[in-house]
This record gives sequence, structure tokens and C-alpha cells, in this order.
Amino acid sequence: MERGRVKWFSNEKGYGFIERESGEDVFVHYTAIQQEGFKTLEEGEEVRFEIVQGARGPQAANVVRSHPSRF
Repeated sequence: MERGRVKWFSNEKGYGFIERESGEDVFVHYTAIQQEGFKTLEEGEEVRFEIVQGARGPQAANVVRSHPSRF
């Protein structure tokens, strides 16, 4: 799994971008977030993820928080 940091995520749109350790940005859709309940990410949050090829290029899959929320 790769590691990265959430660059931004829009709850309204249901997607955002993760900055990979290599410095490149990768698209993330809310359906790729592995958590119960409302699926969202916060700017600056550290995450782990896999890269898959989507219709428009690479995107994040199986996204998990490096430090799970206590809520």
C-alpha cells in the first residue's frame, strides 16, 4: 500500500485528491474510503491506499486512515 496526505476532499462532490509520497496527486472518490458510516476525508490527514487504473487514469482505492478517527 502507498502512503499519502489528503490534499483536499469535498463532501458535497464526493471526491478529492491525495498527494502521494512521490509528490503526484491522485484522485479519490468517496466509494474508495474504507470506513463505516459517512465516508469522508479531512485535509492534511495521512492515509494508506492502493492505486488502480480508472476511466480517467490512476485513482486511489481501498483508502484507510493511518490514524483512525475516535468519533
